Amino acid sequence: MIEYQDILNSYHYELRYHPRMSNQNRAAQFAPFAALTGYEEAVKETARTTTEERILTEDELEQLNYQLQEIEKDLENNPKIKITYFEKDKRKKGGKYLEYTGEVKKIDLLKKEMIFFSNKKISIKNIIKIENIKPI
Repeated sequence: MIEYQDILNSYHYELRYHPRMSNQNRAAQFAPFAALTGYEEAVKETARTTTEERILTEDELEQLNYQLQEIEKDLENNPKIKITYFEKDKRKKGGKYLEYTGEVKKIDLLKKEMIFFSNKKISIKNIIKIENIKPI
């Protein structure tokens, strides 16, 4: 160390047009890189859980049918309802249960879906529960 004592505290020349790199940028040059692109996303996708779709009993299906008929009779009054329905996952087996609240615009029996004034469409076969918010 004694042999370099003369240059230890000497001035270091810096270019005016090329500023010194920040410590953060210098550290980024030596940071580890992802050798397997997409691996981390694949691990997250595998860890993501889904719910299995529940099959309704005959009594529950009968109750839903009755509620749908009552809603269809009262469409001119724009019945406001809360629906619990199953949405299938696009990547994995299963899916998740969601709730939606809105005013029913139409029940399309050909496509078997319920259409709301917000243009949300829910397949009738995915509905598991209907609650009336605004009385029919």
